[in-house]
Amino acid sequence: MSDHIIHSDMRVIAAAMRAGDTSSEALVDEAARRHEAYGAVLGAYKHWDAERARREAKANDGLLASGYDAGALMGMPISLKDLYGVRGMPIFGGSPAELPKKWREEGPVTEALRLARGVIMGKTHTVEFAYGGIGTNAHWGAPVNPWDGDNHRVTGGSSSGAGVSLSQGSALVAMGTDTGGSVRIPASVTGNVGLKTTVGRWSLAGIVPLSHTFDTPGPLTRNVTDSALAFAAIDPAHSDAEVFFQSVDGAEVGDITFALCDEHFWDGCSPGIAEGVRQAIAELSAKGARVVSVSFPEATLARESSLRGGIFGAEGLSFIEEYYPDRVSTLDPNVAERFADGRNITAIEYLKALRRIAGLARIANDKLRHVDVLITPTLAVTPPTVEQVADLDSYKHYLGRMTQNTHPVNLLELCSITLPVALDSAGMPVGLQLISCGGREERLLAAALACEKVLGTARQRLGTPPRCAE
Repeated sequence: MSDHIIHSDMRVIAAAMRAGDTSSEALVDEAARRHEAYGAVLGAYKHWDAERARREAKANDGLLASGYDAGALMGMPISLKDLYGVRGMPIFGGSPAELPKKWREEGPVTEALRLARGVIMGKTHTVEFAYGGIGTNAHWGAPVNPWDGDNHRVTGGSSSGAGVSLSQGSALVAMGTDTGGSVRIPASVTGNVGLKTTVGRWSLAGIVPLSHTFDTPGPLTRNVTDSALAFAAIDPAHSDAEVFFQSVDGAEVGDITFALCDEHFWDGCSPGIAEGVRQAIAELSAKGARVVSVSFPEATLARESSLRGGIFGAEGLSFIEEYYPDRVSTLDPNVAERFADGRNITAIEYLKALRRIAGLARIANDKLRHVDVLITPTLAVTPPTVEQVADLDSYKHYLGRMTQNTHPVNLLELCSITLPVALDSAGMPVGLQLISCGGREERLLAAALACEKVLGTARQRLGTPPRCAE
């Protein structure tokens, strides 16, 4: 394995940058080198702009030299899902044609990254209009999962290029969106960390929508330290990422009560997944973690209500038909099929589903207030190959399986994070999901940091993806 500083967490890199041992320009050059080495094979980016990034990096180095310090993300290479508006960069939203220029306008999340002086390397691929957890796109193809050296295995969606940008080292933070798992799924299957924030905590302005009710922006990172720093740099409640990190870094696993549920989340796990997560739980328990049993039928009930009520399809299709009716006829067939389901739902069914889910969310949040986090596998299934999801029936089967454990978190208005803990029997990364009450990201990140101290980072625990071996 290479010991280049780009493999370190961002606190280490930031300290080295301020000591004069590295620079933003050097980081960006290394990110560009890695994109050149792996980009053509892995296909993470829809748009890549290294020259613009180098200019921003040089400016950051000049500011640091003059005494200006914007904090922990200053000078760090960042990728954004191609739903985020970025000035001077095209936006497609996974569609075959570019979206109108108004979608290039930057919203509060992108503005926060600008204020933190992060360096935007480019825009990563997404499922068309973010409607799919597998990661394929009929218009632009599917990025390649770097953990399978022989097959074209999917990278998860809808933030399909985000995790790959981290794995290849062309970004240290990858911004995605999560409506039913679209940050945590691609993070999990590429061996990264993914934070799903609480609905409404961060503004959705400047981001192409799927579901105005359940969309959430969130970062993918290579470790929990970087996730905490990215969260603090973006979150309006926190002004200093380093101060925030110090406030959440003191917990030990013995201070945390983990809830374990034998329902829903463990159903039908592919070989090696349940075993990998239970081994991680055993390691946490050996260090003093308190593990209690809970019943959590709300996960199954919320998911059933959502599917019957067609919430995502109805909200996404209403947006497209109102603003871009010409795009309906060119939709990715898998996406079109699912949007069509939304057209067949009555207004009464839609509203009933929202009310049922809101009631279940109140119960779930009240239940989780009595523990720190609920612990589950992030995915119950090994990510399929592109060939395995080539037909519609297979696609829908795998989609249901890949969103089984993430979708309820969105519906129940919770926050969660996935950590890489093992490789399954197919050699693919296994994620451990921590779930907490809505609005408790601080406690969630504290628990995740404590877990990572025991379990190690992805690089320590899993090694290097075969397609990114150096």
